[in-house]
Amino acid sequence: MLEMFRKSFGVIFFGWGMIALFFITVLSILLRCIGIVKPDGLWNDEYVSWQIASTSFNDGFIQAMLAQCHMPLYYLYLKMCMAIGGNSDTFLRITSLVPGILSVIVMYYVGLQNNKKTGVVAALITAISSFLIYYSQEVRLYSLLFLFSALALLYFLKYIKNRSWVNLFGLLLFDFIIMFTHTIGFVFVFFELLVLSVLMFKEAKRQIVYFWSIGLILFLVLLPNIYHILTVKTFSQWWGVFSLSKLGFLFTDYFSPVLTNLVNAPDKLFYSKSLGFLFFAFVPTLIALSCIIRAMYKNKQNILLFLLCVGVVAVMSAAALMGKLVFITKYSIEIYPILIFLMAFGVSAFDKKFIGNILISLFCIINLFYVVASPNSAPKMQRTEGHKIVANLINHADINKGDVIFLQYYEENRFSKYFDFSGYQVVSVNKGNFNEYLSSDISYKKAYSDGKQIYKSVFSNSGKGYFEYKLKKDILDKLAEGQSVVMIINDSVAFYNTDMLSKISNDNYIYEKVPLLFMIFSYVSNHSFAYLSENLSVSRMERSGSWSLIKFTKLKDDKK
Repeated sequence: MLEMFRKSFGVIFFGWGMIALFFITVLSILLRCIGIVKPDGLWNDEYVSWQIASTSFNDGFIQAMLAQCHMPLYYLYLKMCMAIGGNSDTFLRITSLVPGILSVIVMYYVGLQNNKKTGVVAALITAISSFLIYYSQEVRLYSLLFLFSALALLYFLKYIKNRSWVNLFGLLLFDFIIMFTHTIGFVFVFFELLVLSVLMFKEAKRQIVYFWSIGLILFLVLLPNIYHILTVKTFSQWWGVFSLSKLGFLFTDYFSPVLTNLVNAPDKLFYSKSLGFLFFAFVPTLIALSCIIRAMYKNKQNILLFLLCVGVVAVMSAAALMGKLVFITKYSIEIYPILIFLMAFGVSAFDKKFIGNILISLFCIINLFYVVASPNSAPKMQRTEGHKIVANLINHADINKGDVIFLQYYEENRFSKYFDFSGYQVVSVNKGNFNEYLSSDISYKKAYSDGKQIYKSVFSNSGKGYFEYKLKKDILDKLAEGQSVVMIINDSVAFYNTDMLSKISNDNYIYEKVPLLFMIFSYVSNHSFAYLSENLSVSRMERSGSWSLIKFTKLKDDKK
């Protein structure tokens, strides 16, 4: 009886692959739950996600969603989840944790298209990936996007084997979902369909016409939104320049536990001479690359899959060189399931099985040890720009109703989840209005296009100017005796002192390389401190994470 039951259901319940998948899935849950409660709160991008999803339909949810630099599906998903589970920070992170866990299961079936060992290895790599662990705890679209990309790859491989309409529908469905989730997702879909066309060219030319036609229709449906996002004037992608090192960091981020290019990366690949860094960053990466090369050697189809990845990265690099986006690893996440599949394929493709087993064992040991033991591992990494830090700083500053809270870089609504600003005077010099504080007659559009030329003389001038006039008008003139001003500085964008600003402004080569907003908010920080400390008394200074608080109080004999 037991043997008959095993034969009937063994694939589902008793196969070693499914048993392995069960334990791998449990491991993925444990790794993704480490440190999921973040005491620093949501940081910039996460906060935007929550802010949009928490907006009601009557208050402009659709408009807010369409105004973002990414397509709208994730915000719809998050809004739906919040309607069920609320908006606590931990629950918001769970909305990314769930697709992160499901991705492990999907990647098993992706690998299963080759063989069972490939499926188990693919699931294992996905489970222990520091990159995926990080984004399984991030309130952003990337964990969900990886899941959709893995499903697209699954149906791609299934369609290559069996050209049924069901598999074609599955492939095109998830391609559409990818484009509806990620602004540059259409780049991935284009290269995917191109590779599919090459693989099918001799056998199914008519079907090639069908799926290209359907793909084009889906793209045209989304084209107005894509065009709006790509042409809107915004400083959302301003902080970094392209360097060849970022191509290397793409692989170290994907296959090692050392995450370097989450926001911006150093200009040098070997930016640290530490033996620990070199070992943990590059040994697992080299193992992964050797397995990917093996996979391509064993199967020509895998060469085309890798070229698909190369095509996506090439377009991203070109866009970064033209200043259209910053080359960050997460923006290419659609290709990550392919790279994992190729590595898993390579592990199972070694003629001497013990070689593949040693490589994947060493790969897992290095990654797991770092995740568990290192304070800088993905689940333990501090969100130093967390907006809850600002609320804590203000709460500790001992201010009274009617005092001034002077925010730099962000508006007050970026902190309202954690702090109630009602009753305080709030002044904000931020990414959307800095032009009003640096000069009297420069529009935002003009500042966006020609700011480098317009403000060069402002940065090199250490004397008082229009900015100080605005501070007097908006802050000092409204301050009564005994009242305080609490100035909040975002140190991650304001790190040049006055002398450094002047030197940079007088060196044309360096000046062209430094992002404008670093210059602007360094100037705002320096001149705010100088002017307010000249007219008021400094009563408190505190720093936490990437934020600084300086409290000024107007005493009886302070200057007006």
